[in-house]
Amino acid sequence: MSEQTTSHLSMGQKLQPYVSFIGPMAMIIAILLFMGIVEPARYFRASNLNQILLDAALYMPMAMAMTFVITQRGIDLSIGSVAALSAIVMAFLIKQYAFPVPVAMLIALALGALMGLINGLVITRLKVPDLIGTLAMDLVYRGIALVLAKGLVLARFPELVTEIGRGQSLAYLPTPVVIGLITMLLGYFLLTSTHFGRYTISIGSSPEASDMTGIDVDRHRVYAYVLMGTMAALAGILLTGKLNAIQATSAPYFNLHVIAAVVVGGTSLFGGRASILGSLAGVLLLSMMINALVTLRIEFFWQSVASGVVIIFSVALYTWLQKKDRDGGAGLASLFQNPKESKTVRLFAIIVVSLLVLAILGMLFSGDVKPSG
Repeated sequence: MSEQTTSHLSMGQKLQPYVSFIGPMAMIIAILLFMGIVEPARYFRASNLNQILLDAALYMPMAMAMTFVITQRGIDLSIGSVAALSAIVMAFLIKQYAFPVPVAMLIALALGALMGLINGLVITRLKVPDLIGTLAMDLVYRGIALVLAKGLVLARFPELVTEIGRGQSLAYLPTPVVIGLITMLLGYFLLTSTHFGRYTISIGSSPEASDMTGIDVDRHRVYAYVLMGTMAALAGILLTGKLNAIQATSAPYFNLHVIAAVVVGGTSLFGGRASILGSLAGVLLLSMMINALVTLRIEFFWQSVASGVVIIFSVALYTWLQKKDRDGGAGLASLFQNPKESKTVRLFAIIVVSLLVLAILGMLFSGDVKPSG
């Protein structure tokens, strides 16, 4: 691009390549500023920051792999069950069959890769849409985990397992954080320096054009799901080590958390645009947000509500910053520029304000709650 052409670009166009990182980083800074005012002593103490990193590390491997899946216009809703089943199998091999820990971990990773392969084949060979196929396989894998575990909670693993899940490395970083960052570096290398990464972007941009250029689209989609299954199994191992326990119902919300982190980080749900660095920022953002809610002593159920709201507004904000949806619209700005849409916004605002007023009135005039019966 010539210097003259560059000079005619708007500020938004100049910032476009960095929006995927700027969006989540701006929200991270906002959280830091808010918590610095409200709860600086508790939020910024070393043990709490260490906990934030531990929580984020659990999702880093999956966010890396999900970046490739979503970039190829796919989705994987089975990762929580893949993580749980892989960890259950590893736990049984260690505790009941006395397998060496490294061997059991390798088997768990191989099992995760196998489940990813099955997902890919269901989607590419049986032509089941990604959403339905992975949702169905999520039920299958979770059911198998429940059958194997029979309601048991497997706990008290050898030191190597807990060291991987919550130990400290020589670099004064938790071991799982080092593992997570290594997977992110691997993902960055795959995306920017290999045929797999270039083909991933190409397939997401246009599967038909990629097929015409000689790229085996189905094969590379399967590769992405195999990577996803392997990283989900790794997350299951990290979770087992972190808790020093595992059960069949573990990791129920992995898919929502990981997909949200990747999309907030700038990877397009429509495919063709990916950012490993943005996915890392998205993982950190969500972990910091949840930790902030805990620090503010907000009840667990309200944490779920707040997490969902923040995820929606984070993705909406990113869409607005991109100003690039599939129909070429102006994102959130169109809601205020279009008279018909502005009526919808006003109606939504009236409903929300009414609910808040009713809730406040209810709290002001409510008496002490007496136990029933």
